Amino acid sequence: MNDHSVKHSTFTLERIYAASPAAVFAAWSDRDTKAKWFAAGDERYSLDFRVGGTEAVHGGDGTGLVARSEYHDIVSDERIVYTTVLFTGEVLSTVSLTTVRFARDGDGTRLVLTEQGTFLDDQEQPEWREQGTGDWLDALGRQVARR
Repeated sequence: MNDHSVKHSTFTLERIYAASPAAVFAAWSDRDTKAKWFAAGDERYSLDFRVGGTEAVHGGDGTGLVARSEYHDIVSDERIVYTTVLFTGEVLSTVSLTTVRFARDGDGTRLVLTEQGTFLDDQEQPEWREQGTGDWLDALGRQVARR
């Protein structure tokens, strides 16, 4: 009997930001700005923000953690769709599909992020992913408030 398991999870998070959709989208699409809220302390962080482009963020804790994303759909100031694989060393932990939507909300922006994940062999738990994603959406809010 092996210990291989699969969990599926979907979550949706919403945030309202006091900045225009264009400003919030720019904080996502510009490498240097995104590094501040998404990959702080990762000297190897890379972002090629275009359809077919990739992104890589590395854990700083010596575990060999790396998340690699590929962008599949980008509509400026409105929508981003990407897939992400998360590895620890050579071990695949999760595969996910994420959709981020940006909509005007009064003078600000309503961001809606939906992630559908496949979690392998209990390497990561869906609750951890949802919590971490919420944390970086809060960091994005702090970033756009600084403008």
